[in-house]
Amino acid sequence: METKLLTKKDFNSNGEFIGDVSILDFNGNLEIDENLGKVKFKYLKIKGYLLANAGSGISAGDGISAGSGISAGWGISAGSGISAGSGISAGDGISAGWGISAGSGISAGDGISAGWGISAGWGISAGSGISAGDGISAGWGISAGWGIKCKLILEVKLRVFAGLCLWREPLKDELIIECGKFEGGKIVHGELKEIGLPKKEENQPSLKGKLVKVEVDGVKYEAIIQ
Repeated sequence: METKLLTKKDFNSNGEFIGDVSILDFNGNLEIDENLGKVKFKYLKIKGYLLANAGSGISAGDGISAGSGISAGWGISAGSGISAGSGISAGDGISAGWGISAGSGISAGDGISAGWGISAGWGISAGSGISAGDGISAGWGISAGWGIKCKLILEVKLRVFAGLCLWREPLKDELIIECGKFEGGKIVHGELKEIGLPKKEENQPSLKGKLVKVEVDGVKYEAIIQ
């Protein structure tokens, strides 16, 4: 599989990608040179691995996906989703407007946040907090320097640790593991707070097959709702 390296000449002074647009949807591996700061793309869809070397991060207005792993010396952020066939790793934070999904582990030097869910085949680890608008699922365990929060189900196979920051004593709210419902593993460090799952809306009566009458520009019509 071909590997391409993006260097400083592929970005403008604001870090925006100005190179060949075919790289945005590339059937190969993509590497980004070191010490470029956070570089910005419209989106990235890479068949192989995506690697930003030390001192470089990745940002996309839409989604970021890779058939293999995604790794960055700095942070990774996307306006929509982040998806990797294997692991996702960042020296700084990982943030997605939609969901974050990894075939193996997810690891961030800072926080991990997603507007939707977070899912990892292996473990999830963050230097600070972990937050998801939907659920969080890990095939192994979860560890966070601060608290863990999701609105729906928090599901792990093994153990959960919150408030593991080593440079000071954690605050009380940094020990909270808040979720709609906890399933599977064991809380080893932190305080579980289950807020309950949202109630399912009752089924609305079906209008299929009903006769309706409407009037448009003075003309009356009858129709059957399909």
